[in-house]
Amino acid sequence: MSEEDINNKQPLADGAAPEQAVKPDDTPTVDKKKVVDITGEIKTAFLSYAMSVIVQRALPDAKDGLKPVHRRILYGMNGLGVYADQPFKKSARIVGEVMGKYHPHGDASIYDAMVRMAQPFSYRYPLVTGHGNFGSIDGDPPAAERYTEARMSKIAMEMLRDIQKDTVDFVDTYTAEEQEPVVLPAKFPALLVNGANGIAVGMATNIPPHNLGETIDATIALIDDPDITVAQLMQHLPGPDFPTGGVIMGRAGIRKAYETGRGAIINRGSVEIVEQDGGRHQIIITAVPYMVNKEQMFKHIAELARDKVIEGITGMIDESNMDGIRIVIDVRKDMQPEVVVNQLYHETALQTSFGIIMLALVDNAPRILPLKDLLQVYIDHQIDIITRRTRFDLKKAEERAHILEGLRIAIDNIDEIVHIIRTAPSDPEAIAAMEQRFGLDDIQANAIMEMKLRRLTGLQRSKIEEEYQQLEHTIADLKDILARHERVLQIIKDELTDMKAKYGDPRRSQIIDGDIDIEDEDLIPEEDIAVTLTTNGYIKRLPVETYRTQNRGGKGVIGMAVHSDDLVEQVVAMSTHEFVLLFTNKGRVYRIKGYHIPEASRTSKGLPVVNLVEMDKDEKVKALGRVPRDERSAYLFFVTVNGLVKRTSVSEFDMIRNNGKMAITLREGDELFDVKGTGGHDEIVIAGSNGKAVRFKEEDVRPMGRSAAGVKGFNVDGGRVVGTATSREGEFILALTAKGFGKKTPLSEYRLTNRGAKGVATVNVTARNGDLVALRAVRGDEDCLIITDKGTVIRISLANVSTYGRNTQGVRMINVDDDTTVAAMEIVEAGQADDEDLGPQAAEAADKPQE
Repeated sequence: MSEEDINNKQPLADGAAPEQAVKPDDTPTVDKKKVVDITGEIKTAFLSYAMSVIVQRALPDAKDGLKPVHRRILYGMNGLGVYADQPFKKSARIVGEVMGKYHPHGDASIYDAMVRMAQPFSYRYPLVTGHGNFGSIDGDPPAAERYTEARMSKIAMEMLRDIQKDTVDFVDTYTAEEQEPVVLPAKFPALLVNGANGIAVGMATNIPPHNLGETIDATIALIDDPDITVAQLMQHLPGPDFPTGGVIMGRAGIRKAYETGRGAIINRGSVEIVEQDGGRHQIIITAVPYMVNKEQMFKHIAELARDKVIEGITGMIDESNMDGIRIVIDVRKDMQPEVVVNQLYHETALQTSFGIIMLALVDNAPRILPLKDLLQVYIDHQIDIITRRTRFDLKKAEERAHILEGLRIAIDNIDEIVHIIRTAPSDPEAIAAMEQRFGLDDIQANAIMEMKLRRLTGLQRSKIEEEYQQLEHTIADLKDILARHERVLQIIKDELTDMKAKYGDPRRSQIIDGDIDIEDEDLIPEEDIAVTLTTNGYIKRLPVETYRTQNRGGKGVIGMAVHSDDLVEQVVAMSTHEFVLLFTNKGRVYRIKGYHIPEASRTSKGLPVVNLVEMDKDEKVKALGRVPRDERSAYLFFVTVNGLVKRTSVSEFDMIRNNGKMAITLREGDELFDVKGTGGHDEIVIAGSNGKAVRFKEEDVRPMGRSAAGVKGFNVDGGRVVGTATSREGEFILALTAKGFGKKTPLSEYRLTNRGAKGVATVNVTARNGDLVALRAVRGDEDCLIITDKGTVIRISLANVSTYGRNTQGVRMINVDDDTTVAAMEIVEAGQADDEDLGPQAAEAADKPQE
C-alpha cells in the first residue's frame, strides 16, 4: 500500500470487520474543541497555584504568626481536649484528627510541623509539649508518630483563649463537614516571638524569634505612642533572641531589618577560653548558632583541624548533655586561643548569617512588614478580638439579665403565677396567659415555667437579685468598653503585661557592638613582651611585667632553664603587635608577629625557632631586631660584629614571605649584630668588646640596597661589636660589662667623629668588671633587663644607676658568680618595684664607681 493510500484510508466503524470500510457519509460528527491562548492559560493556572501555596501553605499570618498547618494542629488539639493540664495523647491520634478534618496534605507534613513546634532549639517558646523522642540539635530524626505523645504547652493555650467567644471568623474545611478558624486570637505577638520561615512561589519569609517580654514591652510602647521611632522601639526590643542563645554581632543589620523589613545579622556560638595547667588553653563552645546542626559542625571542625586549615587544635570532645551544649577543643600550647576562635568563626558554622525577611500575610495578601507595621497589625488584631469578645459577653449578659427580669416578676407575683399555671390546660396556654398578664416574652415565660420551687426560698430570691444587680454593672461596663477606644487599648496592655508576668524569661542571645570582620590581631591584647633567644636557637616570649624591678646588685631570678651547651644570646623588648625580625648567618631576614612567638613560663627554654619560620637546615638566627612602627623610622641601620654598617629603606622590608628575604650580604667570618630604626638624621654609637665606642652621623652612610654588604662603621681593633645606640633613644649611654658592672654617661661626652674610627673609651675594662658586653642609649627613667648566660634575669630601675664619666668601671648592677657572665641587656619602660629583697649580695662597695 502506498503512502498516499495510507493517508487516505478511512477509519473503521465500531464492530465492523477490518475489510469493511466506513463510507464518508456515515462518519459521526464531533463537537469542535475550544481554542484558548496557551500562554494565558498557563499564566492563570500558575498564578492560582502560586497564590494557593502562598496563602494556604508557606507564609504565616501576621495576626497570629501561624501557617495554616500550625494553626490546624493547635485547633485540632483543642478539639481533642489535649490541653496542657491533660494527659498526653499519641501523636498519631493528633495527626489523624488534623489530617482527617482540617489539613489535606498528608500526615508527614503535619507530624514534621508538630515535631518542630515541640523542639526547644527550634521554637523560642514551644507550642507543643512532646513526650518521647522528638529529635535533637544533632540532627537526629524524631521517632515515628505511633511512638511519641504530645499535648499543648501552657503558652499554646493562650493562642486559643476566647476562641469560643466569636472572636475570630470561621470557614468551612476542605470537606465542608467542619469549620476551622481563619486566625487564632493569639494573646501575644507570636510572629515575632517564635519567628517563621518558609519558601513560597517567588517569595520567602525568614523572621527570627524574639524574647517574649521584650516584644510585649515594644508592643505596649507602640500603643502608648503611635509615632514612636524604630530607634526608640529598639530600646525595648533590642533584637532577636534565638532559642539556642549565642551572640549577635552588631546592631546595624537589626535596625535595617526593623526599619525596612529586610536585613541581615551575624549569629555566633558562645565561646569561653579556659587556661589549663602548663599554660595550655581550651576553647569551650557553650552555644551554637540558630538552626545549626551541632554534630555536623563538630565533624567539620575536626576535618579542618586534620587538614591544617585551622591551625592549633590538638583534640576535641563533645561533652553536651541534658544540661546544655559543651564542646571542648584543646589548643596547642604555642597557639593563641583567640586566633583559633577567629578561625572557627570564619571557617565553620560557629558563625552564620541570618537573612531577615519580615514577610507575612495581611488579609491574605503578602506584605513586607517593618517592625512598626508588624506590631500595628497585631495591635489591630487584638482591638478586633477585644471588641468582638466584649460584644459577645455583652450579648450573653443582656440575655441573662432579660431572663432574670422575668424571674424577678415571677417571684414578686408567685401566687398569681402558680394559679395561672395550675388552671391552664397546657403549657402554651400557661405561657400565653403569663405573657398577657405581666408583659413577658417567650424567653422569660419559658424560664419561669422551668423554674424550680426551691428558687422561691428567701435565699434564692436574694441571689437572683444580687446576680441581676451584678449583671447590670457588667453590662454598663461592657458598653463603656465598646464606647471608649482607650479602654480597649488598656485591656490589651493589661493582658500583655499579664502574659509577660506568666511566661517572660531572660534573654538568651547576647547582642554586642563590634565588627564581624575581625583580624586575628584584633583579638589579642597588645602588651609589652621580652623575647629571648639562645645560642641553640630556642625562642620564647614573656610579659615584661614577669620581671619585677629589684634593687641594683641583686642576684635576679631564673628567666630560662638552659643546658650547659646552650646560653642565652639575645633579648629584645617589643609589643605583641610588632614584628620581630630574625636575621640569620646567611644574611636573610624573617619576620614574625610578637604574639606568634609562643609564651612560655619564666623557667622554660622555649620553642626552637625553626618551628616558627621556614629556614634552611644550616641556617641559624644570629640577631633579633624590632621593626619600628613609628613614622619617624625611615631606615633600618645594620651593624655587623666586625663593625660594618649599612642603611636601607624600611620599605624594602614591608613584604617578607615565609621563606625570608635577603637583608645583607655578609663577608666571610662576619655576622649581623643589630638592626636599628633611624629617621635619616640621627647619630649612631657603636661600641666594641675592648671598651671603646665611636659616634658618627647617620648621613655618613649612604642608603644601600638589601643585597649590599655595607661600609666600615667602626674599627673594632681585634674585638667585636657588643653594643649599638642612636641619639633618638636617649641622651645617656648605658654601658654594661661581663661581670655585671654598669653606668650611665652623657652622650655629649662621646665626641663626634667620622665613621670607621677606633672610638674613645666608654668603660675602664679590668679583670674585676670584665669586657664590655652591652651598650644602649637611654633616657634614664626606664628599667633595664639584664640576663646572664645561665638564664638568670634581673630588672632594675635606671633611676638607681648614677651618671659617671666615660673612663670608669661603673657600679655593680647584677651580682654574678665566677662562672657566670652577662649575656644581654634590654631596655623596657619603668614598672612596679618588687617588695621582696632579691639582691642580698648588693655590697656597699659596689655602690661606688671604680676608676
